[in-house]
Amino acid sequence: MAGTTTMRAGGILTNTNQSISFLRNPARDGAIGIDGVYSNPAGVAFMNEGFHIAFNWQSVWQTRTVTTTNPLFALGVQNDAATSKTYKGYARAPFLPSLQGAYNKGRWSLQFNATITGGGGKCEFKQGIGSFEGAVGQIANSLKPLGATGYDLNSYMQGKQFYFGLTVGAAYKVNEHLSVYGGLRALYGIATYKAKISDIRVNTANGLIPFGTYLDQTNAYLAGNLAQVQAGLNQLKPIIDAQGENAPEQYLTQYKTLLATQAQLTTTQASLTQLEVYREGVNLQSDQTGFGIAPIIGVDYKTGNFNLAAKYEFRTRMSMKNKSTVDEVMAIEAVNQFRDGTSVREDNPAQLAFGAQWSVLPNVRLNAGYHHFYDAESKKYADKQKLLDGGTNEYLGGVEWDPVDNLTVSGGFQITKYGLTDSYMNDISFVVDSWSFGLGAKYQVSDKVAVNAAYFQTNYGDYRTAPSAAGVQNSFTRTNKVLGLGVEVDF
Repeated sequence: MAGTTTMRAGGILTNTNQSISFLRNPARDGAIGIDGVYSNPAGVAFMNEGFHIAFNWQSVWQTRTVTTTNPLFALGVQNDAATSKTYKGYARAPFLPSLQGAYNKGRWSLQFNATITGGGGKCEFKQGIGSFEGAVGQIANSLKPLGATGYDLNSYMQGKQFYFGLTVGAAYKVNEHLSVYGGLRALYGIATYKAKISDIRVNTANGLIPFGTYLDQTNAYLAGNLAQVQAGLNQLKPIIDAQGENAPEQYLTQYKTLLATQAQLTTTQASLTQLEVYREGVNLQSDQTGFGIAPIIGVDYKTGNFNLAAKYEFRTRMSMKNKSTVDEVMAIEAVNQFRDGTSVREDNPAQLAFGAQWSVLPNVRLNAGYHHFYDAESKKYADKQKLLDGGTNEYLGGVEWDPVDNLTVSGGFQITKYGLTDSYMNDISFVVDSWSFGLGAKYQVSDKVAVNAAYFQTNYGDYRTAPSAAGVQNSFTRTNKVLGLGVEVDF
């Protein structure tokens, strides 16, 4: 649901900010260090022999903002006839840990990486989202012929999502210039979604009426009218059956009118029956779990003052199984992906990454990187991935400077471009093109211990969809700020 992925610095699902070294310089794909267990695993083979461990802690603050324009909002009694509303979600993950480790011996490097590869926290929309209110507005609009003039409601939404990842693998140093890597990544996903539309009321000439009461009163009214129509038909039918075409014209006309009225009332009654599912509003709680595994390969090449690297992570096929309070098909399509007992595809996309590092001076290094996430080939619920106009592309750059022997300061940027389309974007789950910057420092406390500290911020664009045929339009944006601390130990 909207914004449930608390940390997202890569593809539609993938977190690439898995270390403090990344936060202070995102362009780490061609660098050699213990954080390379994720960003450049083949390059880790060129580190010194022995054990290398890194523990990282990140704290994240985010917002998601959706401004929705919908003509039906004018029917909301709290909207003062306005057709546009802003819905804001807040997310915070105060403690997101990760752990990287490697053991180098001879030509071999055995490695592991334990982290949260997707999600990482909870996001709340305390006033719900526009698609939920729009569904209630549509109900009120359909009830206009029955005396409805508007609606009122309370709405709430919350999503919490964690994808725990464990990667194990080995790198082999072919010679002093070349190393290769192969590994496996296992993902275990857990997610909880809560959505509530409550206190739905219909505005009428007699004021606001609870939706359940309105249904009862209207059904009773329709039943009474149907009984009267049926009584009239019962009176006329014997006459028409007996006289046929010779029956008086006024009887034939009256009979046809009653039949048409009966059909209309029956259709209206059937429409109300379909709305019974919303009598008590919508109360969704869904718990999802899933598991997947995929291989990773990498290569690193050192020559002179340059280090070049590449990595490919295969797609992780995952199905998230729903245990939910919703077991009926809803008119709100987004809710249907959380129906009890169903499984929802939520693949982690494949990723291709290239990186380079140039040691301009003994104490100055320039970094560059490129990521491509194959989001359009990563299967999602209802084949939503087919609505994308391609995968995600990221462009990264950075610099590191050692002003003194035991201190490194660094900074870098990341530009993220998604293959978004209007049909893909919705307020249940969305991403926006962005650019990020990070800065920080590494201090070598001793020969064996170093600490990292960094700040990372993402600045998002504003994606605005074209108005739909019904006049519905959405504008999406977000904010993201991260603080991180880490410790590296060699022994």
